[in-house]
Amino acid sequence: MTPAPASSPEPTRSFRRKAQTRAALVRAAQSFLAEGQTNTPVLEITQAADVGIGSFYNHFESKDQLFEAAVEHVMDLLGAVLDELTTDAGDPAVTFATSFRLMGRFHRREPQLSKVILHRALDVLGAQTGLAPRVRRDIQAGVESGRFTMTDVDVAVVCAVGAATFLGQLLHAEPDRDDAGTTDRATEALLRMLGISADEALAICSSPLPELHTAGLRGAVYEVTTNGVATR
Repeated sequence: MTPAPASSPEPTRSFRRKAQTRAALVRAAQSFLAEGQTNTPVLEITQAADVGIGSFYNHFESKDQLFEAAVEHVMDLLGAVLDELTTDAGDPAVTFATSFRLMGRFHRREPQLSKVILHRALDVLGAQTGLAPRVRRDIQAGVESGRFTMTDVDVAVVCAVGAATFLGQLLHAEPDRDDAGTTDRATEALLRMLGISADEALAICSSPLPELHTAGLRGAVYEVTTNGVATR
C-alpha cells in the first residue's frame, strides 16, 4: 500500500505573525510609493503599517530595501499574471505583444500599483526578478526562433522596458487618452523594430486579448515561504 504523501506542516503562530508584519510593511510602502513619497521616515511607514519600529528592522535593513521589496512584489505578481495569460500563445512575437499590450492596459486598470512601479522605474531595468527578466526571456525566444531579426537583445530590452515606462507615464499624464489604442500603436512600433513586418504587426496588435484580471494584485499580502509553506 502506497503511503499517503506527507502534508505540509501548518505555519506556526509566530511564523504567521512575522508574515503578517512583513506584509503590512510592504503594503504601507506601496501606498507611499504610489504617492511619490519616497522621503517618508521609517517611523511614519511603521505607523501606517501599525507595527512597531523594532519590527521593521527584524525584516528590513533600511527603507530602501523595503521599497525595493514593495516594487518587486508588484512586478512579480503582475509578471506571474502575464505569464499565465500567454502560456498558450505559441508564437514568441504574439507572446511578447500580448504581454506588452496587457501591461499598457494595466496602467489604467490599477493606477496605484502602476505608480508603485513607475516611481522606481530606473530600478526596473536592472532587476533580477519581476518584469525585465520576462521581457528579456520573451525577446530572446523570438530571436532564437527567427521571429525577431534584431539580434542585440540588450538593446531590444532597453527599448521595450523604456517604452513600457514612458507609456505608463503618458497614460497617467493624459487621462483622456485612449489607453488601449495608444498601447497597441506602441506595441506595433516595437514589433516592427524587432523585425516583424508592418502588416503582421498590425494584425497581431488587432487580435483579441485575454481578460486581464487584476483583483488578486490589489492589496495582496506579501507571500513568505519557509519549508514549503506559503502564507497570505
